[in-house]
Amino acid sequence: MIRCLAIDDEPLALKKLATYIKKIPFLELADTCQSAQEALEPINNNMVDAIFVDINMPDLNGLEFVKTLQDPPIVVFTTAYSEYAVEGYKVNAIGYLLKPFSLEEFKEVAEKVKNQYDLIKTASVSTADADDTIFLKTEYKIIRISLSEISHIEAMSEYLRIFLDGKTRPIVVLLSMKKMEERLPSSTFMRVHRSYIINLKKIREVSRNHIFLTNDADIPVGDLYKDAFNAYIASKFLSK
Repeated sequence: MIRCLAIDDEPLALKKLATYIKKIPFLELADTCQSAQEALEPINNNMVDAIFVDINMPDLNGLEFVKTLQDPPIVVFTTAYSEYAVEGYKVNAIGYLLKPFSLEEFKEVAEKVKNQYDLIKTASVSTADADDTIFLKTEYKIIRISLSEISHIEAMSEYLRIFLDGKTRPIVVLLSMKKMEERLPSSTFMRVHRSYIINLKKIREVSRNHIFLTNDADIPVGDLYKDAFNAYIASKFLSK
């Protein structure tokens, strides 16, 4: 599922956008925001994969807002003014919706979002070596890590703490959760909280929205990630 954020200062337009997102099977509405400032937290915490943002908003318009983002997600602009279309593509927007847009028009843009998302995922998986290793810079040196050694990853402000099997101290690297999530194969790793990525093969037990790993780590499941994690568990569940 592609986690989406809808941003529009007009309540009716925001409601319509949220409704359209919910109608697309591969899109998930992560949240709605009525200002660029309100949208900063979920974006900076890497809680979304794509944003549908209105250009004409008070204080900070959508174009200027996207330009301020260091690592923006996939961007689709919405506006009632066609003259903004060219400007929208200058900031690498994947799509542009001119209000009032129909569900069919929204579906066309949604397909572009999916194609871009799939390209990003394919590229990120290929960054792992054939022998399932990655290189990370930490403490003025570059080290090689086997993906199978990773138990879980925790976000700490601008840094990540990577916990490895058999190691008492985590490896600390200057890297965003979004970048790390993109580099790890989704078949083995899953983000279950805005601050945690886990190795699915290390799960020992699941209880009351908490995941207990083989190294006894207790990992909470965030509300935004609960459905995806429960779907994974359901796909592996064995019953009579």
